[in-house]
Amino acid sequence: MQLNLPTPENPMRIGTRGSPLAMAQAYETRARLAAAFEIPQAAFEIVVIKVTGDLIQDRSLKEIGGKGLFTREIEEELLAGKIDIAVHSMKDMPTIQPGGLLLDTFLPREDPRDAFVASTLSSLDQLDHNAVVGTSSLRRRAQLLHRRPDLTVVEFRGNVQTRLRKLADGVAECTFLAMAGLNRLGMENVPATPVEVTDMLPAVAQGAIGIERRAGDIDTEAMLTAIHDIPTGQRLTAERAFLLTLDGSCETPIAGLATLSGDTLHLQGEVLRPDGSEVISGHRTGPIVEGGQMGIDLASELLAQAGPHFFDWRA
Repeated sequence: MQLNLPTPENPMRIGTRGSPLAMAQAYETRARLAAAFEIPQAAFEIVVIKVTGDLIQDRSLKEIGGKGLFTREIEEELLAGKIDIAVHSMKDMPTIQPGGLLLDTFLPREDPRDAFVASTLSSLDQLDHNAVVGTSSLRRRAQLLHRRPDLTVVEFRGNVQTRLRKLADGVAECTFLAMAGLNRLGMENVPATPVEVTDMLPAVAQGAIGIERRAGDIDTEAMLTAIHDIPTGQRLTAERAFLLTLDGSCETPIAGLATLSGDTLHLQGEVLRPDGSEVISGHRTGPIVEGGQMGIDLASELLAQAGPHFFDWRA
């Protein structure tokens, strides 16, 4: 099959949010595609699309509609043919895509851990009693309160730069960011300490970049296949099956991480009450090819342990 590659005169249009991190992810996608097919980066056009999630900064995602607020407008442009692919942070992606769109390309995963960020401290244990912590993540809030119920957790919406500015202004004594974002932005100057996954299990798919395309776009599918990272895809298959079976919205604090060792996949997962008063966790180990089913099975196990009243707050 003759592959129709993009050119500077007829570029591939890459849709993305406009935050510095989103732009860095779009640039990485462009660089990998250009290198894979030995074509100039001018054969790709970065198209910045404003999304609702970036426009509302004073409320939690749960209040304003969940993960889709970071993707809806981009996916509408993709379906309308105004862009050719969309680049996303996978932890922001709903578990079900709109009809006509496929999400089956992933770049090599960055460090999935959270980062503890504070000017003079390096761990949660060093915080004073009743300290103020800033985070916009329902998962992090629940994990923090489970470990330190004395803490006061305040809303910390915004991109990396906005949250660091709030920290510098004294809104909170510390915050948490994704190590992946700091690494991709080259922000070695940020006072960040990685948090081991045994202390804070990360969000499902944290650290992974996904590339969405239109179904039936054969040329785009062929190009994306060349840059797809198979191990990342295998890990996310298990994690996102776990998330989908539990609850793919932003209304439930959920954490999950899959790791690979040879042909074996290990999946850890947990679900928490938003106030941190209870956490239910478990794990599965098995062949990589069974990753999706392992995610479903682990989620089903945790749901059974939770019982009928664990999710009362969602009523």
